[in-house]
Amino acid sequence: MDPLEQIRQTFFQECSELLADVENGLMTLQSGQGDSETINAVFRAVHSVKGGAGAFGLDDLVGFAHVFETILDGLRSGKIAPEEHLLGVLLRSSDLLADLVSAAKGGAAADPARSESLKCELQASLPGKEHKEVPAPISPVSAQADEFGFVPQAVALFPLDGPTGSDTRPSTWMIHFRPHDALYAKANDPVVLMRELERLGTCDVAADLALLPDLERLDPERSYLAWRIELSGPCSEADIREVFDFVEGDCDLTVSACAPDSLTGSPEDSSQLAGRAEKSPTLRIEEEQPRPVPAHDAAPPASASAGPENSKTPVAGATATIRVDLERIDRLINLVGELVINQAMLSQRATESGFLPTSTFGAGLDELEQLTREIQDSVMAIRAQPVKSVFQRMPRLVREVASMTGKQVRLITDGETTEVDKTVIEQLTDPITHMIRNAIDHGLESPERRSAAGKNPEGCVRLAAVHRSGRIVIEVSDDGGGIDRERVRKIASDKGLIEPETPLSDDELDNLIFLPGFSTAQEVSNISGRGVGLDVVKRSIQGLGGRISIASQPGTGSTFTLSLPLTLAVLDGMVVCAGEQTLIAPLNTVVETLRPKPHEVRAIGPNARVVAVRDTHVPLIDLGLLLGGGTRPIDPAAGVCLLVESDIGGRAALLVDSIQGQRQVVIKSLEANYQKVDLIAAATILGDGRVALILDVDAVIETGRREVPRLSIPQQLPLAS
Repeated sequence: MDPLEQIRQTFFQECSELLADVENGLMTLQSGQGDSETINAVFRAVHSVKGGAGAFGLDDLVGFAHVFETILDGLRSGKIAPEEHLLGVLLRSSDLLADLVSAAKGGAAADPARSESLKCELQASLPGKEHKEVPAPISPVSAQADEFGFVPQAVALFPLDGPTGSDTRPSTWMIHFRPHDALYAKANDPVVLMRELERLGTCDVAADLALLPDLERLDPERSYLAWRIELSGPCSEADIREVFDFVEGDCDLTVSACAPDSLTGSPEDSSQLAGRAEKSPTLRIEEEQPRPVPAHDAAPPASASAGPENSKTPVAGATATIRVDLERIDRLINLVGELVINQAMLSQRATESGFLPTSTFGAGLDELEQLTREIQDSVMAIRAQPVKSVFQRMPRLVREVASMTGKQVRLITDGETTEVDKTVIEQLTDPITHMIRNAIDHGLESPERRSAAGKNPEGCVRLAAVHRSGRIVIEVSDDGGGIDRERVRKIASDKGLIEPETPLSDDELDNLIFLPGFSTAQEVSNISGRGVGLDVVKRSIQGLGGRISIASQPGTGSTFTLSLPLTLAVLDGMVVCAGEQTLIAPLNTVVETLRPKPHEVRAIGPNARVVAVRDTHVPLIDLGLLLGGGTRPIDPAAGVCLLVESDIGGRAALLVDSIQGQRQVVIKSLEANYQKVDLIAAATILGDGRVALILDVDAVIETGRREVPRLSIPQQLPLAS
């Protein structure tokens, strides 16, 4: 791949993170919880996007980002008030900035009219925009236009507001800064850089005009100015160099520590300054060091003698990161999976050969098993990512759908740092997007109806994630009117999905919305009504080995709960035999194992049985008969019960012939490699090369409770190749 194209891809990867920071910061400001550092973070993110876009000649993106950045600069300097209307414009500007980045990456082009309209709205917020003063001419002579129509104008360099507080100067630095022509071509502004320096301490700035030519020989695309900056404040060299991070290749920069007394003499003459600037090296960041935290984020150094050597010490808490292609990680995952399988095979053959666990060879196998497990866990941790990447896309969706429906909506997110396998994250976006759209469109009432019902006109949608019992649970809830069950029954009956007089519980009525073809939408629109496409959502979640459930209360709201495995690569399982099948029960669903006594098992009807467990009774499910792998019922007194629990079906006891042991297994998709099998989530390869089926415990419990006829699965599965 072309090295420039690699850099371009890295830029767009960073843009996705920076745009998320922009949106999160603006949402924080809109909620009233932001502070000056929030504004600074948003400004730095937009500035970084603009700087990178300038390096690749993305003029549309640079132009809009520059206006966006100007308003943010006014906010953080206090010249513009963070009014509610302006924050709304900034949020829409954040959306447009994301669209411009997408267009630059190769997506659909952004609407130029929309861009110009937002530019005008942003520029209208600039101070003094309505009372623009015309600068006074330099002199009566210069006020006359020359033969080319050019009228010279006076330029006022406004002073930089210095920091308040103590006048102590823990460290003093001399900075020589000379921009190259490319710095301006990429839409960077030295004034912005100097403002950033001013936040590190007190600045004394002197301009070097030695290379400035006469007006007749001046090239507007050339860089002639340089600056000498004396900076006094509690900062390090790394803090100063970070300010120039995005222009490191487009300027000459030297940073040197000096005693304050040495600066009290006469200033350097312009020729000396120009000569030194031309010989100075370009900005270089030490790649082997962690990125330092900016000075305004960190505590001041304890000693006033901080110098360049001290500044290279990594800041506590900073971590170094690298970018790795996901394809390489996936290959590593697959190789480790093969390692786990081969380790299991080696242990199996050692047992068959008569090696005792206490022997030297047996002890070596135990150590290999522990090491393999640690490698497996470490590799899986590499691919684990927080769900934040999915959650960050939702605020924009909420704003768009709320605008389309005319509703007032507030989104609350919780548990963004909850980690899950990246392959799971990639497939979560569409289901969550669809449920949030439905929650706004059909879950929340209009502001008028909410006010009439005594509710806040602004509806609330909550998106939360949490780890629970070795799984990730995601909830999408709203405080709307809940599911109208009578209407759901009527629609399902009219569409022929159920018989009109079929007795159904509230839960069964709620789950009708997952049936294919069910819809409560009055008319076709760009927004799905609650139920439109939810059958697809359910299939997507089930394809990930998960389950979706509903809890709804009329007048209060609804909650959709997704329960998903943390990873699609490995799991800890209990190996059991039922009938003629070897099966794997996910260990996170097993509460305990027990051998029931005859008096603890009771018949319920002709086929169903329950077993007493302490102070309650749970359904007893003969796993061999349910799966069609056995010809006779298992005797509860001779078999073993697995007490399992699911988020949806509650508890049940699975009756099996025997338990073979507990082990970590590598998950293989049965549907991709063979065909879909009812009640089975996936498959794995055992140490002897046989294929074992991994149970879908939620489906087993749900099916066992309904006492459906026997299901069929293949009696023999092929050995792994």
